[in-house]
Parts: sequence; C-alpha cells; structure tokens
Amino acid sequence: MISTSQGRLQDRRPLSIIDIGSNSIRLVIYEGLARSPTLVFNEKMLAGLGRGIVSTGKLDPEAVTRSMEEFRRFRALSDQAGAQNMYVLATAAAREAVNGPDFIHRAEEVLKTEIRVLSGREEAHYSALGVISGFHPANGIAGDLGGGSLELVDINGEAIGDGITLPLGGLRLQDMAKNSLAQAQKIARQELARAKLLKGGQGRVFYAVGGTWRNLARLHMEMNNYPLGVMHHYEIAADSAQNFLRQVAKGEVEKVKGIEGVSKNRRSLLPYGAVVLQEIMAAMQPSKIVVSAQGVREGFLYSLLDAAEQKADPLISAAEELALLRSRSVDHAHDLVEWTGKAFKAFGIDETVDEARYRHAACLLADIGWRAHPEYRGRQSLNIIAHASFIGVDHPGRAYLALASAYRHDGVFNDGIAPEIKALAPPRMLERARALAAMMRVVYLLTAAMPGVMPRLKWESRPNGALALVLPASLADLYGERPAGRLAQLARVTNRRLVLAVEGGPSVSVK
Repeated sequence: MISTSQGRLQDRRPLSIIDIGSNSIRLVIYEGLARSPTLVFNEKMLAGLGRGIVSTGKLDPEAVTRSMEEFRRFRALSDQAGAQNMYVLATAAAREAVNGPDFIHRAEEVLKTEIRVLSGREEAHYSALGVISGFHPANGIAGDLGGGSLELVDINGEAIGDGITLPLGGLRLQDMAKNSLAQAQKIARQELARAKLLKGGQGRVFYAVGGTWRNLARLHMEMNNYPLGVMHHYEIAADSAQNFLRQVAKGEVEKVKGIEGVSKNRRSLLPYGAVVLQEIMAAMQPSKIVVSAQGVREGFLYSLLDAAEQKADPLISAAEELALLRSRSVDHAHDLVEWTGKAFKAFGIDETVDEARYRHAACLLADIGWRAHPEYRGRQSLNIIAHASFIGVDHPGRAYLALASAYRHDGVFNDGIAPEIKALAPPRMLERARALAAMMRVVYLLTAAMPGVMPRLKWESRPNGALALVLPASLADLYGERPAGRLAQLARVTNRRLVLAVEGGPSVSVK
C-alpha cells in the first residue's frame, strides 16, 4: 500500500487508463473512480501509429517500436502510482491496420493486461458519454476528432442518438489528400455528406472533442486575448469560428498568434482539423462551438459508475471534495449552503437552476483559502477556483464561483478585484455573487467557520418592512459592532433595511 498525504482523498483507489490513438498514446492515472475524476499523473507520446496507413495499410513501424518502449514506461508508472486497475483502450489505427492484431498482442505482453480494441460504434458511444459526463446537461452534436477517425453522435441530456464514424482523422485525411488542403476539403465534404445526423443539429451546440480541436481553440483564445486559460466549456460563436478557421485552413499556421504553445508534431494537423470543422459547420449550422475536455477516456470511466453516481452533479461533487480537503469544516460549508438558500428566499433573490447550483458550489468552496496569508486569501481562492479542473460549469459560472470567494475575502465593494474574470460574467451573475459574498461576510463573523451555528440563525420580517437577522438568546454574546457593520454592507448590496437582533434582547437597525 502506497502512503498518501492528507491532500489526497483517503477512500480513493488509483486506477490508470492507456489510450492508444492513431496519433498519440496517453497514460492517465486517476485518484480513483469518481463522478468528477481527479488526475494524479498524465503523460502522452505523439507516436503517429496511423501515419501512412492509407498507402501501406499498416501501422508505422518506427512508431510501433517507440510505442513498445513507452508501454514499458507506462506500466512502470502505473505500478509506481499504486493503480489497482489498468484499462487499455485502442482506437482507429489499431483496429484497421493489417498488422494491428500483432501490435496488440505485443503490447499486451509488455503491459501485462488485456487491450480493448474499440469498434467505431464503441468509440462514438464512449465519446458521447464523455461529453454527457462533462456538461449539465449536453444538447447537440458531439464530434471526436482523432488521428484516424471522426466520431459524430447526437446527444440530448443523457440520451445518445444517431452516430457515425468517418475516416477524417487528421493523419488519415492528410494521407488521403496527399498533403493538399484543397483536396482535404473535398474529401471532408464528401464524407460528411453521409452524416445525415448533422441536419438535426441546426441551431444546437457542436461539442468539439480531441487534441487537434483543443489546440485550435487554444489559438482562438490567444487571438482574442481571452482571460481564462481553461479549455473545458470554452465557447466560440459561429461567426467568429468561421473567420478563424478560414485563416488556419490556409495552412500558414506558423503565422497564427500563439502557435508556439502548440507542439511541433501537432501543428501540421491543425489545418486539416480546421478544414473538417469548417465542413461540419457548413452542414450542421450550429449555434456555437463548445470545447469538451472530456472524451473517450472520461466516457469509459463514466460507464464504470453505477446509475446513482452517474446522476450526481459533477460540479457539486468536485466542490465537495475540495471542501473536504481544504476547508476548516465541511459541515460548516453544508450549513452555508442551506442558510444562504433560505437567505436568498428571504431577500427575494430569485435563482435559475444553474444559479442555485453555482451558489451551492460557491458555498462549498468559500473557505478553501483559509490557510493563506489574510491579504492573499481572496486572490488565492479566486485563482484556484477559476482555474480548477471543474466540469459541469461554463465560464460565466466559473466567474461567479471565483468572484463570490474573492468578494468574501477582499470586500464586496472592491471594484479592483479581477476585472478580467468579471468580464466573463453577465451583470445578473455579478450581482448574485456580490450578494452571496456579503452574506458570507456576515455569517462567518458569527460562526468562526464552525458548524452548528447557522441553523440557529433566522431571518424575520418586521412591521416597518425591515428584515431582521435574529440570534437566539443562547448566542447573545456573538452580538456586536463587527457583525452589525457587515450587515450594513449586505444592506447596501441588496438595498434592504436590515436589523441585527437577539431574541428577547437588543437590536440595531443598519439601514
């Protein structure tokens, strides 16, 4: 048994996945099987197994040799991390090459485990599950572009509809087109004409999965000076995507801003990824492109969960884990969720379903920065939350979560807080994040971040229209100037007349 620090969840048992793709081979070691899985280790090798497969029908021999060496290392790393299970998945190149079976047999001997060679249908299914697992909920067409194939599948909530596998992976398309982007465009258009399901995606979201499209999105971020370098749920408007893709599809990627952040081995495939995406957009007419960091691997993990775990909210699950690992009291965080829910109702602050989820998560994350120096708690919390590997949340939602914590620590009227993050959230979300933070600033002075106090505090309406925060007589000693001052801040934020009172004792109006 490998010892772990208190920064790890003690009830988790590590597992690893090796994903053998047509272009890359990747090892991912996870902390354990969970609704929102956390990576312990992640390494990839751009092997290029599928390079030349169109002309030779075989896996690239040099890539095969290099892969075997890497499999040895991956097996050792998996063992070193204490992974109790190793799952190995192989996709297009391995299933289609003449020498694929021999390659798989040799790889199984090195890895000392069975390799699951996915059919095109299985690959599409797991890719769809990956998208389903990462969005709350997903509704559109998911496209997973690998080195050897493109999987397209219709998703609506948890329902997986029609799907198709096409030979449009970056390496394969480059080979079929003999390095001609004009020819690649013709091939992509012809192949995508078979994907009748794209017509059903008109006006819906296209979910882009796969390394080539993620790198394209990274370049789009750079070109637009986007302030948040988080790939999952990055959105590109249809008109912006068309102009950008047109530029990349010209093949002059070295001139594109931010290209130095893309590995040289991947750069040659970017124009082919752009060509395929252009043709998908022409056939589908989506409302926007949304990038998914969740794909086949994550979909496979999701399939291993039981039905109850699959239905769990991935954002809340991840926030719960951070609260357990980093807050002073996870029970206090749960108290905060309940108390702020009642407070929002008392103040007449309405919430959409997603806004209620975000408030829930923000309360779980409210105390994760407590070990930092007081002057940096807000900044540290904001950075952790804004850049966390959360799924099930869009970028405006991330801004809500991060700003609620920052305002809680650094002041609800501090307009200098993270203007680049504030730019991601609409005014309605900013108002709710500020109101939530103002409530937190009141209640933390009454609880000292310890559980059991908040359930005893209640809001009462007074005849003069004021709203009173009432402490029970047994907590009368918590009454004081500082809580009254924080309540005055909350009154300003919400434009309400508020009163701090003790049952049967003193009260003070703060507005």
